[in-house]
Amino acid sequence: MKLAIRAALTAAIAIASISAVAAQAATTPAAQAKPAQPKSGEKTVEEAYLQESAEAQMVHDLARGDDLEGKQLALDLATRASDAGRNNEEIRSSLQYLVLEDNDLVARSAGLGVATNNFPNIRRQACILLGSFPSVETKDALVEVLHNSRTEDPMVLAEAIRSLGKIGFNDNDEVVHAIADSVSHFDNVGMSEDRLAVYTIFAFSDLAKKSPGISDWGLVSNTLLKFTKGSYIRKVQDLAKATMMELSTYEAKSNSGNK
Repeated sequence: MKLAIRAALTAAIAIASISAVAAQAATTPAAQAKPAQPKSGEKTVEEAYLQESAEAQMVHDLARGDDLEGKQLALDLATRASDAGRNNEEIRSSLQYLVLEDNDLVARSAGLGVATNNFPNIRRQACILLGSFPSVETKDALVEVLHNSRTEDPMVLAEAIRSLGKIGFNDNDEVVHAIADSVSHFDNVGMSEDRLAVYTIFAFSDLAKKSPGISDWGLVSNTLLKFTKGSYIRKVQDLAKATMMELSTYEAKSNSGNK
């Protein structure tokens, strides 16, 4: 928690410095001579930029700390920034770090035992937030999450799939194949993950409606078909059947356009 506190104090000092600089600038003759000044409560462009930079640095430092509390605070700050429209590259990079941390950077106590940085709920939340940061880099990070389906928590995989659908990047059906492979893993070991199934259905529907769309309709149909049987709950089975009917119209349009 020491790293989290240190990072929080650093950011607080930085933001306080921004306010002090802005207040001082407002009292200079040059500032007073300007005819147009921001209204009370509004930030100048420079203030907004500096505050955003301090916020992104705080998220960066907390995300890369060792403790769970610091990482959760990083996510809370990233959520606040995203809700306010401040979806900058630095925050996106920190979220990508969080979704892949346990797989790319495994930390163990004295080099032995279970990973000490294995926080699946943190990765789940980071996957959700990345859905608001559409980019090739985001897509690549989430696809990498799916490549770890044998070891990753199903709730993390489900959110990664949902965000991939929202982002909509699917060149050469890369995303469709990654999702289908993840579903096949659970199918092969006899596990029926209802949440993962629902988010896969949503993702396929989203991808079909966005450019470049879907090309491998056979793979999509075979994947959805798995959800119509077995031990999936009835609502999942019905949703899969309805989505197969819905997507058949997109498949027909795609096939006619390729002729």
